[in-house]
Amino acid sequence: MLTSTRELLETARRHIYAIGAFNVYNLEGVRAVIGAAEANRSPAMLQIHPSSLKYGGTPLVALCLEAAAASAMPISVHLDHSTSAEAIRLALEAGMNSIMADGSHLPYEENLSYTRQMTQLAHRYGAVVEAEIGRISGTEDGLSISEKEAKMTDPVQAGEFVQATQVDALAVTIGNVHGEYRSEPRLDFERLIRIRQTVGPDVLLVLHGASGLPAGMISRSIELGVCKFNVNTEVRQAYMTMLRSDACAAEKADLVPCMESAVSAMQRVVTEKMQLFGSVQKAHLHQTPYAMMLSHR
Repeated sequence: MLTSTRELLETARRHIYAIGAFNVYNLEGVRAVIGAAEANRSPAMLQIHPSSLKYGGTPLVALCLEAAAASAMPISVHLDHSTSAEAIRLALEAGMNSIMADGSHLPYEENLSYTRQMTQLAHRYGAVVEAEIGRISGTEDGLSISEKEAKMTDPVQAGEFVQATQVDALAVTIGNVHGEYRSEPRLDFERLIRIRQTVGPDVLLVLHGASGLPAGMISRSIELGVCKFNVNTEVRQAYMTMLRSDACAAEKADLVPCMESAVSAMQRVVTEKMQLFGSVQKAHLHQTPYAMMLSHR
């Protein structure tokens, strides 16, 4: 069932687990996430990256929305990391549940202005808004400890940012990185505690760069209030590895069996993440379909 992102995340936070937000690029990715959700009776989020939105357009959004609505599990559809007001407007008009207005690459005041404008726009559609302060790098990039700390979310600034923009969710930078971790991950949980204190109890906390984080760090993050983890790299790698496999690279390989194998490979990764996030067998806690919420607004 197509479910509101707010309902998914608030229920997860209340019951101390997290929702996996899995980036999807095509039908195979959508099937992998929905299949894992149904096999594990888990809520989930179908997450569209700006690059895949640019490639797939509104047909990709429609695919995600229809798949979510047809599923027996609670599923929402989210636009990830958008720096474009035009793309955000397109996503909202197409019916997406939530968007990430990503101004983290901008100077703080410009990020604040952009996020405030996009929040006002999205709230008119009844959509949840996620934003980010601090800058998550693509890799650790050989940064010194002081350089890495400078990129992390400042707790005091986080409180001011949330108050000024009225965002619903905040993606925090506490040592997490996009892509693969080149050394042992180190998350600054004391910083996360201070962020929670400054932004207040109602703001939903998100952690990007969940690919490669060990179970202990995932659990501790959830205990401290993180209720959404973004996952992209490992799912995408599973797909590409299967396409390069001998079975799919053979001269007589057929497309549909390779697509089915790719779905199975991605679904295994999604299932592992759902188990890590504690969302397995939690679907029964989510009782309010998005369509029902809209009909009572």
